[in-house]
Amino acid sequence: MLTFLVPDHGHRQAGVRLGQEVGIPGDQLGFRRSGDDWELDLPRPPVSRIEYLLELRYADGSRELITDRANPLRVQGAFGEKSVLEFPGYRPPDWLAAAKAGVTRSVDVPARSLGASISVLVWAPADADDSEQLPMLIVHDGPDYEALASLGKYLSAGVAGGWLPRMRAALLAPGPRGRWYSANTRYSRALRTSVIPALAELVATSSRIGMGTSLGALAMLHAHCLHPDSFDALFLQSGSFFVPSVDGHERRFPYFQRVTAFVAQVHAGNMPGKPVPTSLTCGAIEENVHNYTAWRDAFDPDLTRLLQRMYP
Repeated sequence: MLTFLVPDHGHRQAGVRLGQEVGIPGDQLGFRRSGDDWELDLPRPPVSRIEYLLELRYADGSRELITDRANPLRVQGAFGEKSVLEFPGYRPPDWLAAAKAGVTRSVDVPARSLGASISVLVWAPADADDSEQLPMLIVHDGPDYEALASLGKYLSAGVAGGWLPRMRAALLAPGPRGRWYSANTRYSRALRTSVIPALAELVATSSRIGMGTSLGALAMLHAHCLHPDSFDALFLQSGSFFVPSVDGHERRFPYFQRVTAFVAQVHAGNMPGKPVPTSLTCGAIEENVHNYTAWRDAFDPDLTRLLQRMYP
């Protein structure tokens, strides 16, 4: 059983509600007044950790989202800081204890089809010469993967420990993410005709693995289907592969129809492409709800297995 407690000695709050994304029914999220406090008792949901916020409601109708002051454990996410509960049995990846190593450089790649540049941060082992042919992981939302999921630490630990191949990673900044990553033909063209050639000119590359999450995963698949020589493997996490029958709640997304049309073409087998090794991850309780800690925790074994399969 989980118990949440929010002090309210001045009786300022008209109500308190738990903000969570682990499938707890909405009618169970309201706190009850108990003297000078607000309390909520819940059965433990079938997850190993919870990220949450507290929604405070005031008499004038205003609302405020805050972290839980009684819980010092926090995590940064794509939409800000949240409080965290970790249950017995949850264990962060061992590789998080490793120091980040390697070298990085920044490059801005002009993309004529977008009328903009795509910013890329390239990571490589410290002793890698530019002429050494290495696999390259090309990552959508790369800065968030680095800041919120410690992708650089994972690669550093894996390469140093010998359980990942020597490789490089290109971390792509998203730009106007909703427009670029939503099955946008111009973006896919920019990725294939601008970014990939620029990276190949910068460093010797033996093969390419496309990686992304949510809309970034969708955009990687879209680029692979439109330009089958783009990637030699794909690692896609919680892809936003919308279909109208189950994703109607996403209709307010301005590019919903473009996404669903592409996904329908994929389902129908009408998109060009070539078979490549592919790994897809998705949380058991997900309904288009994601967080970077969960994606991080799936790097090993899922991304590890894909890379080991490609480079025994």
